[in-house]
Amino acid sequence: MVTSFLSAVTGFIAAHPGVAYAAVLLLALSESIPFFGAFIPGTAGILAISALVPSGIVQLWPLLVAAATGAIVGDGLSFWIGHHYHRAILERWPLNRHQDLVARSETFFARHGDKSVFIARFTPGVRAIVPVLAGMSQMSARRFYFANVLSALVWAPSHILPAVFVGAAFSRFGSAAKPLAILVILFVVLVWLVSWLVRLAVRRGVPLIANMQQKFLERAAASHSRWGRFALEFLDPLRPETRGISLLLLMLVASAWLFFGVLEDVVNGDPLVRADTAIYSALQELRSPPGDVIMLAITELGDTGVVLAVTTLVFLWLVWRRAWRAATFWMAAVGGASVLNTVVKVTLHRARPSEASYTGWSAFSFPSGHSTVNLVLYGFLAFLIARELKPNWRFPVGLAALTFAISIAFSRLYLGVHWFSDVIGGLAFGTVWLAVVAIFYLRRDVPRIGALGLALVAGLALALAGGTNVYRHHARDTALYAKKTEMPAMAGEDWWSGGWRQLPSQRIELTGETEEPFTIQWAGDLHAIEGRLLAAGWRVPPPWASLQTLGWLSGGASPADLPVVPHLAFGQLPALTLIRVPGEAKPPSRVVLRLWFADLQVRDGRTSPLWLGSIVEEEFSRPFSLMTVSRQRTGDGMMPELPTMEGLDTKSATRSGPFGDLDGEVKVFLLRDRPSEPAH
Repeated sequence: MVTSFLSAVTGFIAAHPGVAYAAVLLLALSESIPFFGAFIPGTAGILAISALVPSGIVQLWPLLVAAATGAIVGDGLSFWIGHHYHRAILERWPLNRHQDLVARSETFFARHGDKSVFIARFTPGVRAIVPVLAGMSQMSARRFYFANVLSALVWAPSHILPAVFVGAAFSRFGSAAKPLAILVILFVVLVWLVSWLVRLAVRRGVPLIANMQQKFLERAAASHSRWGRFALEFLDPLRPETRGISLLLLMLVASAWLFFGVLEDVVNGDPLVRADTAIYSALQELRSPPGDVIMLAITELGDTGVVLAVTTLVFLWLVWRRAWRAATFWMAAVGGASVLNTVVKVTLHRARPSEASYTGWSAFSFPSGHSTVNLVLYGFLAFLIARELKPNWRFPVGLAALTFAISIAFSRLYLGVHWFSDVIGGLAFGTVWLAVVAIFYLRRDVPRIGALGLALVAGLALALAGGTNVYRHHARDTALYAKKTEMPAMAGEDWWSGGWRQLPSQRIELTGETEEPFTIQWAGDLHAIEGRLLAAGWRVPPPWASLQTLGWLSGGASPADLPVVPHLAFGQLPALTLIRVPGEAKPPSRVVLRLWFADLQVRDGRTSPLWLGSIVEEEFSRPFSLMTVSRQRTGDGMMPELPTMEGLDTKSATRSGPFGDLDGEVKVFLLRDRPSEPAH
């Protein structure tokens, strides 16, 4: 699914390179616009497009010109806004909602003066505000544009050229380049998203927690009970640890809510569990030999032997430093996470997606032990280290630990030994336990334990134990975690006589939501059924090119001229999409047929792939004649030619609902090539 989507995107860019250059210009411009520049990931988009240069899809020099031009125009526009509106712009939405960012930018501008226009170009966050401040300060246009143009001429190649080199490096992997590049992009986006969510939670959640804490303390003081005295002591605002405890309480509540939500879905088979299969299929599609080597090494760094080695050496270091309280809580954190994770696994007995040689308690899947234990291990380690560092260094340390834990969790998904819900549940469960242990650890003052020494010991233990584990077991694990290529098969007569009912009855989106029913099952070559359908009056829909795409934004496009919105099933895009447009239908409509590979073969003297298909009718409306919107409905009778197609064995069966807007039963067509009659 992901690779086919990327192929479609790169194919579109190759056919319309001007769109890529325009996108780079707009992204560079947007990063210099107040408020938007602080939150739009324009740099990520520019880097992604720049990585296409070695393939020849886009050219280097137009890309450099577009990026530099967008940067110059964006800063110039911000400078004009500040020069025209003065300080009043800071009092308007949305800047008046982000006074902390404005204050940081003003401090930055006051510290660096005119040079700040150049320096801010390379400084996230403030880069979108500093040009406005330059305009407000009545800085001369000549000095501003000198710094603006100079910084843009340096900024554009400094961003684009590294991405070009990375693209050239990936191209050396041949056919594995595309899935490997997608894998890297997915992981970078995942880490960025988690980092952004953590920052958002701290920025918005801390004031909320502080307000709730104040009200709670007022109630506790008025109650005069034993629990009230405990709360007053535990959340005393005069203690320096109270802010940390508030953050941990926020983390505890959010992660507990997430864990129990995932647990409920796992127990009840709700949408998240239905999404597991789609996400599993999508990630298995991304597997490649270079990706397997990387992900296997990462997962081996989180194995039990490595965890034990790091835990033991850190414990010995804490004992040697006579940090008895830290040593006790360290063992409670890691040991407790392991024990509690095993208890939940044994209780639920959930099967893994693949049957790698796991035995005993490890054979169960939810929650992921690698995700839970490694998050607690490196999370509590970062907590102990960060307490003795300056505030500016605490977030990078926590982010590094979180990134490593997420890397291990992601490797479990990639290798196909855990479901998505297993990993999310494991991370959430580990966060709950980490927050509980850290909260009780902060209740008393503890002596310094030597953050630098602790970091060195932990890093040395990880390098030695992890390196040894990778060296000793990599060859064995390569075979153990190898992608399963054997495709399941079913006897043709078994499928025809009733085995078709074992196949999925409805399309499931990547989010786990159930959609329209599968009303076709075709055993045979995809091109064969496509040829028959085209001969029966079906047609290939127009591609997602620029003119056809704009048809959706107009009110006069014919249903035959509109591209078909892609739908996912099993985490894959459809292998075949065809449309049929009735004559003078009122309102305008069309019938859309999609076929997906069912990951199953039918054997009946020959081996044929099996395809599942859906048929829906799209009715179009044109509100105010400004755009075209569609409404989808399902129903029987949309393919009257199927039972009479020449050369096919056809069978009509029924399946019980409900299926979305259909209650009761739906008709399912089974299709296969008619066996040739024996010669007489």
